[in-house]
Amino acid sequence: MLRTSLLLTGAAAALLMATAGAAAHVSHAIRDAVADPARPAADREQDADRKPAETLAFAGVHPGMQVGELIPGAGYYTRLLSAVVGPKGKVYALVNQKRPDAPADAPDPAARLAPITADAHYANVAVITVRLATIQMPSDLDLVWTSRNYHDFHNVKDLSVADLDRAVYASLKPGGVYLVLDHAAAPGSGLRDTSTLHRIDEAAVKQEVESAGFKFDAESPVLRNKTDDHTQKVFEASIKGKTDQFILKFVKPK
Repeated sequence: MLRTSLLLTGAAAALLMATAGAAAHVSHAIRDAVADPARPAADREQDADRKPAETLAFAGVHPGMQVGELIPGAGYYTRLLSAVVGPKGKVYALVNQKRPDAPADAPDPAARLAPITADAHYANVAVITVRLATIQMPSDLDLVWTSRNYHDFHNVKDLSVADLDRAVYASLKPGGVYLVLDHAAAPGSGLRDTSTLHRIDEAAVKQEVESAGFKFDAESPVLRNKTDDHTQKVFEASIKGKTDQFILKFVKPK
């Protein structure tokens, strides 16, 4: 009986550790970044669903950090990361190059970040165009951040996600954090829905990232949505912006 009680106590402690940071302290730097009037109205309109303050706090973002952001899209988090890390920090926005088979008139993916790079308010942001399959990342980073992208890494031709995770590992300082936020697929589905529903099973992410040498540190539930049955494409109007999402924090061992 005592042994069973101890086991249950240990399991409860492990669960608490795994979800630690869900209510992490939101610093003044993060609050100021979210309230920054320089942010576009379109970004602010997403805040209620994306909960950036809680997410940034969970990741441990603070002034002076060196951050690599993998596939920043239109820069929703790029602006926030820039504001939090401040003038003594740096944000490297890593944009995948235009596909070789893309139409000649297809826009350069980096062009979506032009409003940021042209704004002196975000002078600590450097946009770097990379080829994910052979990515060369900046070194000695404190944090590598990717939001709603990890599933698509499995849909990039010639890309080994295992190699990408190892490149992230190599880019981080000992103790550095790899933050993966993505749309959740049905438990046990593995990689089945990455190209169809644009979702991924979080267990598959954990297995892949840990295989690169990372230690799973914690998970935040702030973007979980129990009403999402994981059967719809994330772009469907009925679920867009409100999917069940996981936020996983991995650490490079010291």
